[in-house]
Amino acid sequence: MEDEQTFSDICGGRLALQRRYYSPSCREFCLSCPRLSLRSLTAVTCTVWLAAYGLFTLCENSMILSAAIFIILLGLLGYLHFVKIDQETLLIIDSLGIQMTSSYASGKESTTFIEMGKVKDVVINEAIYMQKVIYYLCILLKDPVEPNGISQVVPVFQHAESEAFSCEP
Repeated sequence: MEDEQTFSDICGGRLALQRRYYSPSCREFCLSCPRLSLRSLTAVTCTVWLAAYGLFTLCENSMILSAAIFIILLGLLGYLHFVKIDQETLLIIDSLGIQMTSSYASGKESTTFIEMGKVKDVVINEAIYMQKVIYYLCILLKDPVEPNGISQVVPVFQHAESEAFSCEP
């Protein structure tokens, strides 16, 4: 069974949450964000080109324009491969563990698996950013040395919270 809902993030951007139920003990949550904005891509490209053209008029060296092309291409490839996350998936299997997968715009995927025996609790954490309180989902991991302690706090859907912290009010 599949269910999809649309939400907006703290900046007003559209987020789509898909819930898939494979069995009573296995479910998947998938958070998708919009693709790369043509407006932001155009703004960055124009800024780099204007700076390069300004330097070109001062120096009259055509290598500056060639360098601007390479900077734009390498910057875009780096952004798509290392920064821009299109989709985050949380797969929960009750007896086995939790798998978190991030799919980047370039097609690269990053997967983290947490065994269910290491999970102490799942909580909604809060952070204060400027004048806003932001809530996000976290997994608390058990401390192997101290039975009642917490060794690590792992945020779930990290892209959604990083977008929330990076937007301008």
